[in-house]
Amino acid sequence: MTSDAYPIPAVTAQTEETIKKSRFITLIAHTPGRENAQAFIEAVRQAHPDARHHCWAFIAGTPKDAQQWGFSDDGEPSGTAGKPILARLEGSGIGELCAVVVRYSGGIKLGTGGLVRAYGGGTGATLEVLDTIVKVPQSELHINCQYHQLNDIQHVLAQHGGSVIDTVYGETLTLHLSLPTQTLSMFKKHLHSHFKGQLCLPEDD
Repeated sequence: MTSDAYPIPAVTAQTEETIKKSRFITLIAHTPGRENAQAFIEAVRQAHPDARHHCWAFIAGTPKDAQQWGFSDDGEPSGTAGKPILARLEGSGIGELCAVVVRYSGGIKLGTGGLVRAYGGGTGATLEVLDTIVKVPQSELHINCQYHQLNDIQHVLAQHGGSVIDTVYGETLTLHLSLPTQTLSMFKKHLHSHFKGQLCLPEDD
């Protein structure tokens, strides 16, 4: 896995546990962006309208981007639910995910420590069964070229793990390319060297 690649959830995972008659249902889903995370939280609320608490946390971007984190105790004592859930998500190294722990109260108090263990433990157990895939951040750019340059461009592009998204045919070709962000700068340098400066490359795209 390249340095800027990171795992994301492949599908939604769910586990359930009963602790002192309280039923805890934990769901974790792929939620790129805060809006998707909030939409998932609301969907879980609607699916479990009779639950006493819907506690949650999310990492809506890359695993290390703390500006994309959020959490809520949803009525549980401060620090006993949202933060333990977020701590487990942070420790997983997975990005673009949201965990919601639904609690149906059984009438027996768990205490502060018990709640932390229940919410954190449920999240940890669900992370253990969560299937992930690797996301490699991509960059896109457009290149204008002559027809006879196409094969060489495709060859260099393949060497850097890129692909052609679209091609516009005219007097010249306009190629819409996608390739891993980490290789973008080297790809441009490789093209410039290969064509000895005879190919016009965009500075930014």
